[in-house]
Amino acid sequence: MWGCGLYDCVNVGGKMGYDSDMAEQVEKEIDVIVAGSCVADLVCRPVPHDIPIGEKVLHEIEPIQMIPGGITANAGITLARLGCKTSVFTYVGADHFGRMMRVIFEERGVDVSAMYTHPEAPTSTTAVLISDDGERSFLHAKGAPKLMDLRAYYKNMEQLESAKYFLWAYYGLNPQIEGCLPKLLEELRMRGTKTAIDAAGDGGGMKPLEEMLPHLDVYVPSYHEAKNQTGKKDVEKILKVYRDCGAPGILGVKLGKEGAVLSGADGELIEIDAVDAPGEVVDTTGAGDCFYAGLLTGLVDGYTLEGAGRLAAAAGACAVTALGGWCGTRARAYTNQLAGFVDV
Repeated sequence: MWGCGLYDCVNVGGKMGYDSDMAEQVEKEIDVIVAGSCVADLVCRPVPHDIPIGEKVLHEIEPIQMIPGGITANAGITLARLGCKTSVFTYVGADHFGRMMRVIFEERGVDVSAMYTHPEAPTSTTAVLISDDGERSFLHAKGAPKLMDLRAYYKNMEQLESAKYFLWAYYGLNPQIEGCLPKLLEELRMRGTKTAIDAAGDGGGMKPLEEMLPHLDVYVPSYHEAKNQTGKKDVEKILKVYRDCGAPGILGVKLGKEGAVLSGADGELIEIDAVDAPGEVVDTTGAGDCFYAGLLTGLVDGYTLEGAGRLAAAAGACAVTALGGWCGTRARAYTNQLAGFVDV
């Protein structure tokens, strides 16, 4: 087991004597709680990438927008739009950005009772510099969410276990907590909460992912992330690597414009066709997070895995039609129709 920094994963928590059979009988109050990354994205465009940003250089751009980003916003707000009772667990700073983020989440129906204001660290922020052709570069300032350690999760275990699903991200970008996640995921599943994580960046490596997989109910990384993690190029071989680590639940690989492949059991492969975007493609940022939101919504509502995958593809297709990871997503009825069904 990888180390967790200040706190020892083995000694934190209350698993001893816990009755998992009783946990399954408790009715969950929340459909999905989304934990981890929460970022104030300052979107600047158009910013030419072939002209250096230096002394006496002025770039005239459109009005700068502040759009919440990260898994908590992209998946959390999309889940709420699709009709899920959604909560977020994260940190923001005691600053203007933090206050704005809280208001935006609340206005969109997301429970923010576990969005805590850190007394010292600022809200995490990213300046997103977008060129005319849609290419992006980033100026990022790490903030309060990076200070979420295992003790913070266990302190809020009552909130976390009140959800049917716990979604955390981003694997590959949070080494300070990743070594402790196997313990946390195991604990949550014992308490009757299903678990899911998402990856980002280059996806990180198989360590400590290999220790998380036996305690995951849902894991669907992008092809780029999955290929980097496993060293395999073939989707079926990628999934076999995960299964060989003991992954018991739903696995898959997001394939962008090619759709996705999902697997509910060893040897099962379900191809999910991509859904055409219902408008001009404006911004692909966060589409994978919104895919996850659609997938979990379908699972919460008892859809077949194929049906949940179709809803996920439709949610991801909507996401790319507006600036910001979640801003293009639509209400459930529209997304259902885009997925090709009304009732499942």
